[in-house]
Formats: sequence, C-alpha cells, structure tokens
Amino acid sequence: MANRPWHGKKWPQGVPLEISGYDNPLYNILDESAEKYPNNVYTIFNDATRTYSQVKDTADRIANFLVSKGIKKGDRVAIFLPNLPHYPAIFFGIIKAGAVCVTCNPVYTASELNYQLNDAGAKMVFCMDHPLFYPTTVKAVKDTNVENVVICGVKSYLPWIKGFLGGLLGKIPKAESYQDGHLFFDNIVASAQPQPPVVDIDAMKDLALIIYTGGTTGRPKGAALTHSNFYHNVLALGEWGLLTHESGAPPEKIRHGGFHTYLGVLPWYHSFGLTVAMLSACESGSKLICIPDPRAGDPPFTEVLKAVQKYRPTLMPAVPTIFVAFANHALLDQFDLTSLIGCFSGGAPLPPEVCKQFEDKTGSVIFEGYGLSETSPVVTSNPTSREGRKIGSIGFPVPSTDVKIVDLDTGVKELPQGEDGEIAIHGPQVMQGYWNKPDANKEVFREIDGKRYFLTGDIGHIDEDGYILITDRKKDLIIVGGFNVYPREVEDILFTHPKVALAAVVGVPDAKSGEFAKAYIQLKPGETATEEEIKAFCKENMAGYKRPRVIEFRDEVPVSNVGKVLRRVLRDEEIEKQKNQ
Repeated sequence: MANRPWHGKKWPQGVPLEISGYDNPLYNILDESAEKYPNNVYTIFNDATRTYSQVKDTADRIANFLVSKGIKKGDRVAIFLPNLPHYPAIFFGIIKAGAVCVTCNPVYTASELNYQLNDAGAKMVFCMDHPLFYPTTVKAVKDTNVENVVICGVKSYLPWIKGFLGGLLGKIPKAESYQDGHLFFDNIVASAQPQPPVVDIDAMKDLALIIYTGGTTGRPKGAALTHSNFYHNVLALGEWGLLTHESGAPPEKIRHGGFHTYLGVLPWYHSFGLTVAMLSACESGSKLICIPDPRAGDPPFTEVLKAVQKYRPTLMPAVPTIFVAFANHALLDQFDLTSLIGCFSGGAPLPPEVCKQFEDKTGSVIFEGYGLSETSPVVTSNPTSREGRKIGSIGFPVPSTDVKIVDLDTGVKELPQGEDGEIAIHGPQVMQGYWNKPDANKEVFREIDGKRYFLTGDIGHIDEDGYILITDRKKDLIIVGGFNVYPREVEDILFTHPKVALAAVVGVPDAKSGEFAKAYIQLKPGETATEEEIKAFCKENMAGYKRPRVIEFRDEVPVSNVGKVLRRVLRDEEIEKQKNQ
C-alpha cells in the first residue's frame, strides 16, 4: 500500500500495514480454537459454561441437521435470538453447511421480521422458546419460504440445579403453545451426527452472512458479506489491539488461549457485537459472557454490572450509551469493574467526560473506532493507548484498509488532506454488495485508481497527524444508542396509520442516547389524534429503538418544491430550540 497520511510517527509501533491469511472459511476460527484449546471455556451463561470442543461438536451436528433438511450451499438460514449460548454453535453450524446466515434483531415485530425473511429468501429460522419471541416468529414466517422453525430453549444451557428449580418454579421462559411441525433445538442436536458436510468454500466470493441495514430511502437492505470479509476484520483487530496485560508491562497483542474474557453486551445479530465480541473471542480462544438483555435489573444495567464483577471480563466492545449507563449508574460504587483492560467504543461519538469517568473507575482504556454493517464492521480505530489515541477522532484505518476523502458530487475525486468530503473505503472487509439490489450498489461503489471504494455517506477529513474525523452525515440516519434508525423506514410505517397524511422523522440530540427520533405528523383533513395513540401504533409496528420518543402534530410538514420532506429544516429547528432552553 502506498504511503498514506496515517503511516507516520503516530502509527502504532508493531502493527503491520498489511495482513494476510483471511482467505479461509470463517468456521476455521472455531475449528482451530477447538483443536488448540478443546477444554477451554468459550461461553458463560448464568454460571453454565461450554468449552470450545462442545461448541464445535454442536456446530457440526447443526450443519449435519441442516443438510438432512435439504439446506444446500448458498441457502439462507435465519437466527432470531438474543445473546444466548446457542448462538455461536448455530452461526458456525449454518456456515459449515455452506449456507448463509441471516441475523435478525430479536426485538423486531412480526412485520419487520417477515420483510427480512422474505427479502433474504430464508428457508429456516432458529428462534427462542419465549412467550414473545416465538409467537412473533410464528406470525412472521407466514407467506415466506421458511420450511422449518427450530425452537431454542435455555433450560439445557443452564446448570442442572438452576434448570431444575427454574422449571419447577416456572421461571424459565417458554411459549404457551407450539405449532405442529416446529422442531426443538435439543432434539435436533441429540439426533444429528457431529459430522458436517464437505463443502467447497471460496472465502473471497461465498457469502457467510446477510446483515440488514437501512437506507435513507426505501426499506432495509441486506449487506452481503463473505467469509473473508469477517476473517480479515477479526485478524486485523487481533493485530491492532496492543494492550498492557499487567501493570507496568509493555503493550502486546491480545493474548490467546483463555487469558481474556469478553463481555458480550452488544447484540450478536449486529456486526459490531458479532465481530468484535463473538468472533474475536473465538479466534483468540477466549471466554465470552452471554448477556441476552444488558438493560436487565433495577435500576437498568444492574445485572450486567453484577456479571462484570462475577466473571471478571477483560475486554468490552460497547456503544457510548452503555459507557454512559455504567458511568451514571446509581449503584456503580457497589461493583468492582477493575478487571477490564480494554474497551472498544463505536456506533456514535463518545463524550470525553464519560470516557474519563469510566476509565477512572475501571483503570481500563477506551479506544474509539468506526465502521458500518457494510464493512464487517471495523474500518478504523484509534491506537489502543492513552498516548496514541486522539479523543474525538475515529483513528486510523486498520491493516490492509484504505480511506479516501472524496468530493460529494461524483465520489471519485480525492480531496486534499484537511478538507471535508465523503469518506470512501477500500479493503478486504468491504461487502460484496447489497443483496439483490444492483441499483443501490451502483450508488455506493466507485472505482478510484483501479480499486473499488465504498461510499459511506459520512463526511469527514484527515487531519495533519493522519487521524480521521467525522464532521457530519450525508445521510439522514439517526443513531439511537449506537443503532441506526432510518427516517424513511419509520415514516413508511407511520404512513400506514389511517389518520396520517404526512410524516417526517428526524434525530434530536440527546445526552443519554446520542439522539432520539422525533416524528412530525400532519393529519388527514377532519382527523384528530393524540400522541399516545400514535405511540401505541408505533409500539405495535416497530422495534423499540426505532419508535419516535416525541410526536408533534403540525398543520403542515415543510416540503420542498418537488414535495420532498425537509428533514434538515425540522432538525435545525430542534437544535435551535435546545440552545434557547
């Protein structure tokens, strides 16, 4: 790679500019760790543990089962689960069968899940045995290609006494009833052989995952990601993460073989949690704490703080809202969080004061990065030391990755260092493209100097030291607690309300969640409605983080001469209103 602005004295010592070895099936990281560390613990869930050899055995059985049900190479299989210990085995089992995993947000409504299953053409779905998640699945699979539903109960993944007492006392979640023909996870694992099929995988071309991300127009799109996309990202993070493992010791790469414990507080259906926690833990032979609901407890986030104190994690990837929740937790002083060594923050800017408070409490270091679902996700990261990082920046591109700042009009002209433009990315982690969306691919890919670059929609520049800074967003997306909310998607749902004539959704700055969604609604002539009525409708039709926190009724929603909603006008009004408060 030609010399770039970040390849100067600030580049972390010992980190290579280029890496190799990612042209392999993604499931190799499980197989290799199971061979090296068969008896090491991989997952921890409510005191129950699963070793690498156990997870591999289950993954092999799932792959065997999938083939027995007619799943072929390239077929799509969905996972509709929170962070349960079943997840890694199911994920690796799907890709061992040569199939493509489709990860689904477990808080989706039936209509949201139905769209995703239909768009991906999923033939099977794994869901949780739960009074809410299972009925949602039953509704969602109607009028789709889904032929089999596999129900995952947690009882067999609990310590014996907890499973026994939980069953006795009715505390283990389960659905009230089941559809005929639906299968149970424990039964399929018990009956299948631990013999995965032999499938020829071209890691650079064959898909491992379709993960759904939104757009400023239309409905969510599936980012089609290959085995090598993720393999590169995991290896790059392993090279990048230089940490001080003991007080006074020099920084070194993340140790393998069970030294580290990752806190699985980010959802694994999202590429951030999947890559930086679940897959990175696996590649390094580390332990992984399963946190299905980080907000659990009274006050919220108490249970995850208890897990930190009990299981002593050393590494925590998280979004800023989680660091905020920890730093501002009413009972924080009752918990010992000093086991944490390194924390990776992404998804939204981390307030400097929150960073300071968290580091003072834990003794760990937080380093911010940047990425997208389309890039597996990590593109850039700050150096992993207090001396090397630059607060407020997103750091440098990780190994084998290039970033250009290009003009907003064409997306092909590279701009001078220091000048704002659109951030464009080239690297092994960049997706193959959007699933069945050729027109969308034409919009986001450009050839520059003979290489394919992905246009992110984010605006930024490279400073004098080579650090990359984001200054604005070209897209109208709203980032709520690190998760993307796409105004058009929310507006499309609001438009289905019989009383709504016009809707506009914007992001409003918020100290706790970064932003929240606010909806402006113009009712049809003669209609009346209340904020509570619209919020109840949103609750029925969209996931919690997408729901507008505030509803404002307007006689007229501002539009351009061609009828396009002027979201920027509305957002500027809100910012001005906050300034004057």
